Amino acid sequence: MFGFRKADPDLEAGGASLLYPGMTESPELRWAFVRKIYVILAVQLAMTAAVSGFVVKVPAVSNFFVSSNAGIALYIFLIILPFIVLCPLHYYHQKHPVNLLLLGLFTVAISFAVGMTCAFTSGKIILEAAILTAVVVISLTAYTFWAAKRGHDFNFLGPFLFAAIMVLMVFSLIQIFFPLGKVSVMIYGGLASLIFCGYIIYDTDNIIKRYTYDEYIWAAVSLYLDVINLFLSLLQLLRAADS
Repeated sequence: MFGFRKADPDLEAGGASLLYPGMTESPELRWAFVRKIYVILAVQLAMTAAVSGFVVKVPAVSNFFVSSNAGIALYIFLIILPFIVLCPLHYYHQKHPVNLLLLGLFTVAISFAVGMTCAFTSGKIILEAAILTAVVVISLTAYTFWAAKRGHDFNFLGPFLFAAIMVLMVFSLIQIFFPLGKVSVMIYGGLASLIFCGYIIYDTDNIIKRYTYDEYIWAAVSLYLDVINLFLSLLQLLRAADS
């Protein structure tokens, strides 16, 4: 009755629990990597909220972007800028502090695009989309960590999500040239929301298991884009449903 208790595997691992069965790397290092990514993501989302709030609360900013040729040209440039920044960011994602400067520029450009979308949307819909996004992201993140700890792997989602995003892009092009009406916008928003929910699970699983320690910037960018695209998809869905 006074026999020695077998040592807890988590204590043997140095106090940090294994993220998934058969984990061979140091749990402490992987947990530190995960925390770093979510700190970066939190800063990006805070920056996005601040910039978007500024665009929404100062009507002169949004009016400038839509009422003058210079504003429209600048708006188009800000939309294209994130794609331009991704190239050097991919090349310098391991070079500090260049990677952080490029990440900041990328985030600000995305934030202006989000702000412009929110500027012409009612506050009630923005709040609903933000709450839904927060609930979905937290829930899916918790589920993915829980599932990974029990041996589930979501790497198989990669090809399906890639095919789905291709269909979504074609659908959006059709919408631009041949508008199909309110119902199609709602369908698009619903499909996009489901696809980016899948991407949140897929990218979170990659953060837990596959990203190397020096890819923290690229991992944060992937997760940030998932969250922003989910928010914009829900915003579009709710706006179409409310109209």
